[in-house]
Amino acid sequence: MSTQSAAAPQVANLPTEAKSRNMDSVQPNDVPPTTVHNHDCDWDAFDPRSYHSDNYRTVRDDDRQIVELVRDFFASAEVPSGALGVDVGPGANLYPALAMLPFCTGVDLLEFSASNVRWLRRRRAWWRGRWDRSWDQFWRVYAESPAYRALGSEHAPMRDFRRKVRVEQTDVFELPKAKYQLGTMFFVACSLTGDKAEFRDAVDRFVRSLTTDAPFAAAFMTGSTGYRVAKQWFPAVPVNREEVSRSFDDIAYDVKIHDIVSTLRPSVGMVLATGRASEI
Repeated sequence: MSTQSAAAPQVANLPTEAKSRNMDSVQPNDVPPTTVHNHDCDWDAFDPRSYHSDNYRTVRDDDRQIVELVRDFFASAEVPSGALGVDVGPGANLYPALAMLPFCTGVDLLEFSASNVRWLRRRRAWWRGRWDRSWDQFWRVYAESPAYRALGSEHAPMRDFRRKVRVEQTDVFELPKAKYQLGTMFFVACSLTGDKAEFRDAVDRFVRSLTTDAPFAAAFMTGSTGYRVAKQWFPAVPVNREEVSRSFDDIAYDVKIHDIVSTLRPSVGMVLATGRASEI
C-alpha cells in the first residue's frame, strides 16, 4: 500500500434505527460510481456528537450482545499483569475502552479524525457532573461479571478511564508493531474504505500491533455499502462472515466469529471476532 498520510481509519460504529435510511440503506445513485478508498474521504468531517447521539444514548440489544461477549472473553483471557491496551478507531464509542480497563495499566485510543480526537480528549477530561452518563449503562452490563465489578461500582470506572486512557491521533495503516497486550477494533476496518484490500490491510495492521498471544475483539458490519453521519457520506466495504474470518488467517489463532442478532438495517448484519494474535 502506498503512503497513507491522508488516510483515516476511524469511522467505525453503528447508526440508529431512526437514522438507518439515511446511512446504510444508501440508494445506488447515492454511491460514487468508482471504488472509494480511505484517502478519498474527509474524515475530519465526521460528526462525533451526532454519531454518539444516534447510537449510544441507550444500550441497544445488538450492543448489549457485543458487550457481553467481549466481557466474558476478556474476563477469562488471563491478560498478563501490567498490560497495555489499545482501541483502534474508537470514534465516539467508549465501550470498547471500558472493556479493557480492569486488565490494563494504560489504554491507548488511536484515532485519525481530528474531530473525533477532540471529542475523545474532552470526554477524558470530563468528570463528575460533566461526565456523560450514557456510559454508565454500558458499565452496568460489564459489571455483571465479577472481574469488572471488582473495579468498582457506579463512577469508579470513569475515574479509571481518566487515569489510564491516552488519546493519540494515529493512522490505522501506521500502527506500531507488537506493542499491546490487549486490543479492540470496533466497526473500523469495514467502515473506512470501499476497497477490500484496504479492509484486509487494516485488520492485519491491528492484529500485528499486538504482542504474541494477546487477546483481541474486533467487530464488523457485514453487507454494508456506505453510511451517513449527519449529512456526510462515508464508504464501507460489503464483507461477509467468511471474509471476516479469512482476514485473520495467518495472523491470529483461536478465532471465533460470533453472529450478532440485529434488525437495525435491512441486508446489513454484524459479527464479532475474538481471538489471539499469532507470533509475527
